[in-house]
Parts: sequence; C-alpha cells; structure tokens
Amino acid sequence: MQHNPDSFQKDTDQTHARDWVKVLSSYREPSGSRSAFELAVTLGPFIALWAFAWFALSFSGWLAFFVALCNAGFLLRLFAIQHDCGHSAFFSNRTASDWLGRVIGVLTLTPYDVWRRSHAMHHSSAGNLGRRGMGDIHTLTVAEYKELSPLGRWSYRLYRHPIVLFGLGPGYLFFFQNRLPLGFTHQARYWVSAMGTNAGILIALSLIYYFGGLMPILLIFVPTTLLAATAGVWLFYVQHQFEDTHWAEETDWDLHDAALHGSSHYVLPKMLQWMSANIGIHHVHHLYSRIPFYRLPEVLRDHAVLAQSNRMTIRESLSNARLHLWDEQSKKLLSFAQARLLG
Repeated sequence: MQHNPDSFQKDTDQTHARDWVKVLSSYREPSGSRSAFELAVTLGPFIALWAFAWFALSFSGWLAFFVALCNAGFLLRLFAIQHDCGHSAFFSNRTASDWLGRVIGVLTLTPYDVWRRSHAMHHSSAGNLGRRGMGDIHTLTVAEYKELSPLGRWSYRLYRHPIVLFGLGPGYLFFFQNRLPLGFTHQARYWVSAMGTNAGILIALSLIYYFGGLMPILLIFVPTTLLAATAGVWLFYVQHQFEDTHWAEETDWDLHDAALHGSSHYVLPKMLQWMSANIGIHHVHHLYSRIPFYRLPEVLRDHAVLAQSNRMTIRESLSNARLHLWDEQSKKLLSFAQARLLG
C-alpha cells in the first residue's frame, strides 16, 4: 500500500472524514437512462455469452468452458449492479431497485434481502473491533491470536489461508451458505428471500437440465459462477485488508474515519475497473454508499485528494494477502511472522 503524499495529509487535516459526506452528497442522484444502459450492456452480453457457450457445447466442450470463464466478468458486474440496488443507488425508485436486485440475485445465487441486511451491517461496523462477525472477513488482533489455544491458532491460520479464502471459500459461500438466511433465521422475511431465491435457481437449473442435460450446468453454469464468486471475494478482501487499514475499539471508532481510512482505492486496468463496476473506489463508496457506481470516477476527477488516498495496485494487493493480524500498538495489519517477532 502506498503511503499518502504530504498534500493528501494536509487536505485531510482541513477536511475531516465526516465533512466529505456533505461534499459527496451532490453525486448521489442516479440517472435512470444511464442505469438502464449499464444494465443492458451487462445483462445483454451475459445472456449472449451463455447462449454461445451452450451452442459451442455441440462441437467443443473446451470452447464452451472458455466462454463460460469469460462470462464470469459480466456476472461479477451483475453482482455489482445488485450491490448498488441494495444501497438504493441504481434507480431513484426504491421498489424498482429492490426487485431488480432480487431478480439478479437468482443469477448471482445471492438472496437479495438477506445480503442487503448483512451488507448494511458491514457498512455500519467496518473497522469496529467490537462489532466483528457479520458481513466481513474474520480478523483477529495480535493479542487475541496469542490468547488462543494451539487448535484455535491452527483453525484461524487455516481460515486465512489463500486456498481456503479464495479457493474453497467462494464456492462454499455462494453454492451452500447463501441457501440459508444464516444470522437472520429468526425473521420470516429473510427466509422468504432465501427460499424465493432458491426456488428461482432450482427452476432455472431444471430448465437448463431439461433442454440441455448435465453438461451446460457443469461446463457453463458452474465455471461462470465459481470464477465470478472468487473474483468477488478477492475484491471484498482487498478493499479492507491492507497494512495501513483502520480498526478501532468501540469507544474510539468513528464511522466516517473508518470509511475513509479503512477502505482501499484499488487501482485496476480499465477493463477490470469496468467489469468490477468501479468498486475499487471503495473508500468513496464507504463514505457515501448512495453514489451510483458509474459516478464514482467523477468524484476522483473532481477531488484529487481522494484519488490519492489509500491507493493499492494489483501487485501491492497480492503482497497484502499475507497480512492477517491487527496490531493495536502499531495500528497496522501484520503477517503471522511479523506478529511472532513482537514476542
């Protein structure tokens, strides 16, 4: 993670994190025509590539598989649109946003109302050491880790291992965990959300199987969904897991400071930025989640100080993946090896 330049520090001294909320409020209004366009150029190619992959099955399973992998980018972008719907940032009409989110949820295997609730909890508690455990990547402090039993330490290290987080984790999360409203089983509305989404998925898979057999499911549906899920989990991870991120105890925690300083600005190539719907501009998104994803670049264009904040390149994000423990003394995320040197 690059350190902020002096100019950024000077500007942030003058403009506190909370003050940015008023500044960013002018970007919150979505454009109905622009939102419809973004949906069309995402859903249209997704359906077209699905159809082409299915056609390709008649002469080449490998080609179908390759097209399915390419289509993961559009499925990831559909999830980003669902994400904006959850923040009421895609359409001005909340009902339209919610129903679009629910329909897309069948494609992304994500029950919309369940996810919207857990994601809202993430936004309201990100960086708060006293409110971990819902909608986040489980992160321990160095002191908490050292107090664990050998089995507890082994379990945490296993959980944080890349093979689990980015290999097994995405498939488990989207194929299995999302089938139940875990954490919200006491409320009927979330059961309706989960079971309604499950019913939609079952109907879709049944139709695919009826008309095409098992191969479209194995060579198109599974690869597209799994790769998109893996990319989504990776993006969610790097948005808050970096050396100079922000964590604080409940008494010292501030929502806006955590948003500005605890969320990364993931600098991606233009194509990846488009496929991920600008979600790499995550510090701005956390400061004001009602801003439509297609207006986030406007914010960076108009406010250079935010463009320089918490910048992270792909290379830097790969090195940050080895950081797993929050050190409350140095206010940094450390690797297991670095934490061991603390004694």
